[in-house]
Amino acid sequence: MQIGTEMTIYTAAALKVRLLSELAASDALEIDLAPVADIDSAGLQLLLLTRREATSAGKPLRLIAPHAAVVEILATSGLSETFASSIVAAPTESGGKAKLVKARKGQVK
Repeated sequence: MQIGTEMTIYTAAALKVRLLSELAASDALEIDLAPVADIDSAGLQLLLLTRREATSAGKPLRLIAPHAAVVEILATSGLSETFASSIVAAPTESGGKAKLVKARKGQVK
């Protein structure tokens, strides 16, 4: 799932709807955080909410190639270890091409 460059109070409401909708429709959720250069406490809360909901639903959550800004806010907030098992350095490999996996109803697209 592509987020864009910003996870802030200005985008939080719309992102919350998208994240929870994608999670509900998927067997697993991969969020591409490489472009997210601007993140604040609202963005951090979205990551925590998504992690909580994914855990509750028994679905894996993968944070793909988080931007330095995301890594920094996780470290500053003391949440690096909380998300350590979810962070993936690059998109899932498939057929020799890097791509994001969006698992819907058991299918990889």
